[in-house]
Amino acid sequence: MTSILDSVDSRTRLVGENRLELLIFQLGTRQLFAINVFKVREVLKVPHLNQMPGAHPKISGVATIRGNSIPVIDMRQSIGFRPLGKDQRANLIVTEYNRSIQAFLVGEVVYIKNMGWDEIMEPPSTGHGNYLTAISKLEHEGEARLIEIIDVEKVLAEIVSYDIGISEDVLDGDLSSHLSGQKILIVDDSSTARTQVRETLAQLGIECIEKKNGAQALATLKAWCDEGKNVTDEILMMITDAEMPEMDGYKLTSEVRADARMSHLYVALNTSLSGSFNEAMVEKVGCDRFVSKFQPDLLVDVVQTRMRQALETGK
Repeated sequence: MTSILDSVDSRTRLVGENRLELLIFQLGTRQLFAINVFKVREVLKVPHLNQMPGAHPKISGVATIRGNSIPVIDMRQSIGFRPLGKDQRANLIVTEYNRSIQAFLVGEVVYIKNMGWDEIMEPPSTGHGNYLTAISKLEHEGEARLIEIIDVEKVLAEIVSYDIGISEDVLDGDLSSHLSGQKILIVDDSSTARTQVRETLAQLGIECIEKKNGAQALATLKAWCDEGKNVTDEILMMITDAEMPEMDGYKLTSEVRADARMSHLYVALNTSLSGSFNEAMVEKVGCDRFVSKFQPDLLVDVVQTRMRQALETGK
């Protein structure tokens, strides 16, 4: 099964081109689900799982993979269905989110699909749709099928408690009066991620303007420009996720930099993707900073750095 990801490194060229590749799988039914390949480290058959007394009920056990103990989360149960149970076609998808490694117990892994973000749509808002960031459609086995893209950040947030507390030694008291009342544009398709950022920055007295994808954010920025407004008079900065329906964060940043009316906007990329690849992409598209989710202290440091810059330059 690991062969399905043998060429994953070469797929990084898709990022920045407003494209993605989805790892598509099932959860014991015909319905197709997916997560982004860039979050996946490997796919393998289910090994022996050691039970953890007192563990969260959605954790099926712990797998020892390449000498590391990795918690295994039942994906089916995590999005509101009955546990997957024993399934000969079951697999583990080992992922890296927010600087941590975890595996998800799923059913059959179908294949990888190359798609454009403009083919990805917002999900319904009812039922287990609360656990989706997006949906898409494709031809599978001779028929049009719906793909449901899971909000893994929401799944993880319900199992692992994220602390939004800010360390005292990070806060700059000289900036507090300047930060209070500032507005920041937050762009993320995960409601959980937006909440984490909003509640963190609220402690500084900052108001967040929230958009679900790059296309919405760009439309807002262009509308301000068309009205003759300076975007930096409207917002202190923009914090954007990398992966979003319709337009990803890399493409959004490229569009901002290409428009002289807003090219000076301070942009921070806040994403659960990590590593030197993302840092290279930040430089390529012109982001000012990269913040790996979810680190409240680092997020605050980025905002304070931007505030100091604005005070020094008047921009």
